[in-house]
Amino acid sequence: MKLRKLNIILHRDLGYFFTGMIIIYSLSGIALNHLNEWNPDLIITKQEVKVKLPENSASINKQDVEKILADIGEKDNYKKYYFPKKNTLKIFLKVSHGSGSVNIDLKTGNGYIEKLARRPIFNEMNFLHRNNARKLWTWYSDIFALSLIILAISGLFILKGKKGIKGRGAWLTIAGILIPLIMLLLYY
Repeated sequence: MKLRKLNIILHRDLGYFFTGMIIIYSLSGIALNHLNEWNPDLIITKQEVKVKLPENSASINKQDVEKILADIGEKDNYKKYYFPKKNTLKIFLKVSHGSGSVNIDLKTGNGYIEKLARRPIFNEMNFLHRNNARKLWTWYSDIFALSLIILAISGLFILKGKKGIKGRGAWLTIAGILIPLIMLLLYY
């Protein structure tokens, strides 16, 4: 078998095999690039509330907390509570696929409910991309990374002639290498 034919077969088969990984890493990479604009892992909801406090808010107990939760529609979600500051009550909530809390100012009764839920699909893709998984996944990710190098190099030699690496391909390859180097010089 000719080297060129082997190169094309290797490029094609690795491309097919790693299509899913390329999509996962690309989408999660885009998501992680925009951390300043959104949270790709969690959906965070915040709702302001006004609660009626017991007459003696200095001695709030579990029954008072359950009454507060009933008044704001979170009666069945009680987990526990504590006082992080002198005039602040924090109540932890049971939330499916996430967490939640109610924070209340004990002087005014003003507060907010905050719930965090896993963002579907992106949370899982980011988990894989960050490689928070087990050793087996690390090995698979390393093989994928090496395969991307092989895909890049083998792709250089797929086409012949003026559209290949000896013609237009050379200029595009040089541009593709220079752009990251320029960005590195500008931002590093």
